[in-house]
Amino acid sequence: MTLSIRENLSSSLSRTFTDTPDLGSIRFFSAPGRVNIIGEHVDYAGGLVFPAAIDFRTHFAIRTNQLGLFRLYSLDFQSEFVTKDVTYSEERPWANYILGVVSEARKLGLNVEGFDLTFTGNIPQGAGLSSSAALEVGVAFALSKIFHWDITLEKIALLSQAAENHFVGVNCGIMDQFVIAVAKPSSCISLNTESLEYSYHSLDLPGYEFYLIDSQVPHSLKESAYNDRRKEVESATSKCNKLSPEVRTLSQADFSLIEKAGLTPNEYKRATHILGERSRAQNVIRSLKDKDAEKVGKELFSCHESLSKNFQVSCEETDFIVEWFRSENVLGARMIGGGFGGCVLVLDKEGRSSSLFSKFEKEYFQKFGLNAKLYKFSISEGVREDTYGPLQ
Repeated sequence: MTLSIRENLSSSLSRTFTDTPDLGSIRFFSAPGRVNIIGEHVDYAGGLVFPAAIDFRTHFAIRTNQLGLFRLYSLDFQSEFVTKDVTYSEERPWANYILGVVSEARKLGLNVEGFDLTFTGNIPQGAGLSSSAALEVGVAFALSKIFHWDITLEKIALLSQAAENHFVGVNCGIMDQFVIAVAKPSSCISLNTESLEYSYHSLDLPGYEFYLIDSQVPHSLKESAYNDRRKEVESATSKCNKLSPEVRTLSQADFSLIEKAGLTPNEYKRATHILGERSRAQNVIRSLKDKDAEKVGKELFSCHESLSKNFQVSCEETDFIVEWFRSENVLGARMIGGGFGGCVLVLDKEGRSSSLFSKFEKEYFQKFGLNAKLYKFSISEGVREDTYGPLQ
């Protein structure tokens, strides 16, 4: 965190909330966004995912206030919210990600008293880079420190997921919150989303780079068909489980089982993607270990085709981006995140991104009237407390 961000957070907290003499000291925290290299829409089907945290972060300043109030301020929205009750807010949707964490913590018997919180960040919202999960995990981690919860990072992730599932109303899987909680610099994690077993892997492809193209089609998981996709996965899983009780998740099925499980056409498409993604994830992890960038790229293209045709979570704009970059001979590209907009992940040789994007953005604007964005990123660490000594 730069000093300017820290000063901005501190001054906004002090300026916005000043009406009590018994305030705790200000502490600073931050949480990253994430990309998922492979394993999309399988984290709620027991599949293997391969995400990493990135160097786009949400920054927080927080203190106790001894008032029994939750006093919240978003610098990015220039919006204040003060409440004593942990109830869903229609007027301040951003506050629900924070209140959801408080609600789930209390269900677990964890102490949460009044606090003041202000936050800002540079994770693009609606781009599929998990700005909401960063907010949840950052708040949960900060509360765990100021109220002395003494819980693990893994439990921080589960609490944050529960906040989004139960309070915000998005039935997301565990991947985003988990990687944001446990990530290490320069590493991806391979995460079994059923057992939550995970391991760290170096993301090192000399001479090649990943970058992101933001379609500028904002996605909202709550307003999209995301929850519908999850219901279809769950119903397909139930039908497979009736035939083979040992199959607890759809990722444990095989094609012979889904052929005879009586799936609807849509359920069959979803299952086909889940099983295909299982193989693609294993291939990508193996190819990264071998530093075989071309094989990684092929799996990215294959993943996008399945997301578009089998899982049906792409859109005209992201399909266009993938095909345009394919025509320019990049190694691989695919939509990432929940879908229905957001970003495309591109793998290519180093040094081509700026010139390619300059050409692309003109054609993209002519076709869709949208100003796409290029995001270069580095692999980052997960949630953390930022300690820089007292302000002068």
